[in-house]
Amino acid sequence: MKWILRNKFWLHFFPLTVFMLFISLSLFSQSKVSNNNGLSTVNHIRELSNEIAKNPDNQMINVKKAIPSIVLDLKYATTNNFMHQKLYPPVKTTYLRSPAAVALKKVVEELAVQGLGIKIWDAYRPYAVTKLMWEKIKDPRYVADPSKGSGHNRGISVDLTLINLSTGEELSMPTGFDNFSDTAHALFSSLPPEILTNRKVLKTVMEKYGFIQLETEWWHFYLPHSSDFSVLNLSFKQLRKMDK
Repeated sequence: MKWILRNKFWLHFFPLTVFMLFISLSLFSQSKVSNNNGLSTVNHIRELSNEIAKNPDNQMINVKKAIPSIVLDLKYATTNNFMHQKLYPPVKTTYLRSPAAVALKKVVEELAVQGLGIKIWDAYRPYAVTKLMWEKIKDPRYVADPSKGSGHNRGISVDLTLINLSTGEELSMPTGFDNFSDTAHALFSSLPPEILTNRKVLKTVMEKYGFIQLETEWWHFYLPHSSDFSVLNLSFKQLRKMDK
């Protein structure tokens, strides 16, 4: 130690070496990575696998496989969205955490008795996509703040509408998807009776099975207790590997 203190080179190098070693060990021991927004995200399927081993509710469920009758129109896999660009690769399904998928299946089964079905516009959304959306909008009423992450990133939110099972046509609703206006708000009332009824039917059945409607988007529903689930930044390709 006396030799180290006498040597100017080691005097500067030794503390830096210890510091870098500490940082390396800390990062290695973490199952999640903290990004520049100060939020920990899951970036590797092995991390999600570890979470599932601790709690099966963390499982990401292939929605189309779990609910074959559901219709998918995943807007962010197309350019038909407010970003006007493809934010997802071509995908044939989407994902939800196990409790959300189970609840949604019950919704679909109940609506089928009424001759109605569900069309999903979005469900799981990688955290990186939320960051892109925030850069364009920066309005927490319509896009999640990346410092908090969203229910979509956690796999417990779903954007959807009602369809007629016989024709496949969407029922009349207050607005289309991603309409950032007061008309899209859940309590907006200056609408024709038919539209108000359709909106109420959707809200009632979703709430019956535990979902909560977002105040500013009639189509957006989520499960409570979001803090129980980690923010995922996994690609659809990564989730497909776990789905096999």
